Amino acid sequence: MVERANKPSSLVATPGLPPQPTVSFSKDNSLVTATLPTGESITVLLYGATVISWKDSSSSEKLWLSSAAKLDGTKPVRGGIPLVFPVFGPPPPDHSQTSSLPQHGFARTSRWEFLGKSTSESSGTQQTGDLSVKLDFGLSSAADGLDPKAKDAWGYKFNLIYSVTLNRKDLTTSLVVTNDDDRPFDCQVLMHTYLKVNDITKVSISGLDNSSYIDKVDSASTKTQSGEIKIEGETDRVYTADGPVTVAEDGKTLYTVTRDNLSDVVVWNPWIEKAKGMGDFEPKDGYKEMLCVEPGSVGGWQTLEKGDAFEGAQTITLA
Repeated sequence: MVERANKPSSLVATPGLPPQPTVSFSKDNSLVTATLPTGESITVLLYGATVISWKDSSSSEKLWLSSAAKLDGTKPVRGGIPLVFPVFGPPPPDHSQTSSLPQHGFARTSRWEFLGKSTSESSGTQQTGDLSVKLDFGLSSAADGLDPKAKDAWGYKFNLIYSVTLNRKDLTTSLVVTNDDDRPFDCQVLMHTYLKVNDITKVSISGLDNSSYIDKVDSASTKTQSGEIKIEGETDRVYTADGPVTVAEDGKTLYTVTRDNLSDVVVWNPWIEKAKGMGDFEPKDGYKEMLCVEPGSVGGWQTLEKGDAFEGAQTITLA
């Protein structure tokens, strides 16, 4: 075997060639991992194009992932950032286009294609190797990886491009939906982000004051948020709001979530009884260490005419 121990150091020392982000694949090609020269990393499962890990330079995990999450393509992943398309929640029975689809649609239950990576310089200098890396994934109505049930239940021609961009201090996920059909179709999109926290009882969420929301644990009643949000029981709310959302713990900011063209944000925590009732939610007290802040467009429907496209994105910034 050829000894390669000195090769990385010689490359780093090459004038004008700073350290570069690396992209690697699991042996079974089911996972893609991108790592910055400074140590930050993301891992994406091709099943659902689900981001299942995001670590900072000290290898501290920022996303919560159930220890019972299925990563073998047998069911949607519990944790990380599952993608919701073309319908959020249980499909409305009176919406004929999506009424036959499973809850949250089929994007999270299809195997996406890895389209490639790109890198660019972010803030900093070449000498520090302070770069960003973008991974692109695709799914279309003609794709082999499309959930076969979707083809029967939702017969529209479409194309999805999902991009995951890692910087030193933030993570951006963006989804572009294109209607390739001759007919218009309706859709909803959402990024079901599970953020990792240390103690949910010490967490506060700001940026949604005075925003209208639907309280799904109180008969889907419409309410108005007053002040910061504290999680003190099962929480499932759909907010319509502008501006960034900040998650703090013990008064210290952990995450700031900004949204582009996504007018809604879901705040969710299952709490004790709900967590007990979900077979893939482990450990059962894991609700203490997670909070879902989910940017989306789910309050109504995005209607795309032939050839039209919709794009939405989120950026999660570390304090």
